[in-house]
Amino acid sequence: MPRGRAAVRAVTDVSFDVRAGECLTLVGESGCGKSVLASALLGLLPANAETAGHAVLGGLDLLTAGERVLARQVRGRLAGLIPQSPAAHLTPVRTIRSQLEETVAQLTVVRGRAALRAAAEQVAARAAFPVGHLDRHPHELSGGLAQRAATALALAGDAPLLLADEPTTGLDRDLVDHTVDELRRHVDDGAGRALLMITHDLAAAERVADRVAVMYAGRVVELTTAEAFFGTPGPRHPYSRGLLDALPDRAFAPIPGLPPPLDALPSGCAFAPRCASADRTCAVAPSAASGIACHPPREVVRAA
Repeated sequence: MPRGRAAVRAVTDVSFDVRAGECLTLVGESGCGKSVLASALLGLLPANAETAGHAVLGGLDLLTAGERVLARQVRGRLAGLIPQSPAAHLTPVRTIRSQLEETVAQLTVVRGRAALRAAAEQVAARAAFPVGHLDRHPHELSGGLAQRAATALALAGDAPLLLADEPTTGLDRDLVDHTVDELRRHVDDGAGRALLMITHDLAAAERVADRVAVMYAGRVVELTTAEAFFGTPGPRHPYSRGLLDALPDRAFAPIPGLPPPLDALPSGCAFAPRCASADRTCAVAPSAASGIACHPPREVVRAA
């Protein structure tokens, strides 16, 4: 940070894989580092950001690849992005149709004016974007329509990996279901594609996910199957349980307190000040090697 301020450790010690034919959802409170992680994978971080480690996709290490490689081989081709703020990623002086047709032309073998027009309308339909709005400019769209336009642009190249950062923002429930179902079809068509979906919407996550990664204060604190997370006996990390208990159709109980600032993380467990199960062992940061970063995690009891 400028003027000698401490560095913000937005993402720390994160390790996971996303398998072909799988959807991994990344959930957690705002500011925990989810979007920073997606931006790091595509080389979209600010110039003063530093990254370390490896992120391998299609034989390329995304964290060490240069801008030329990322622009020509990765973005749109190996990895598509549905951005969190779609309006900021749309060209304001061009219609949605022209942007879709250009994207299809760049990322596929479709050629010819009529073919490009048909392909653009087809990918718009996949994202539930109305054909009648294709000739409008971004400023003429509602937030929900802009979100669907961004989804269509991300789907156009049928990339092996799709990064969807809050893809259901601004959509009503029917369109949320349509969107996540289309994203699910993206990975279920047998072409070996994968989806990493960042979301606050646990209902959408339950609808689409194979596995769930829970992020808190820049770390993944639990990584488990969707069946184990949403079913019985449920997640084992206290923060994960708190997220589910906050839902209106469950306990509707908020998690007490606030997450720590990322430039002043504690040396021990970052969730300990908000955790009713915290004890003296939490003064040391827990390892997430077992899939759960917690010293006294809830024990899973199975019937004999």
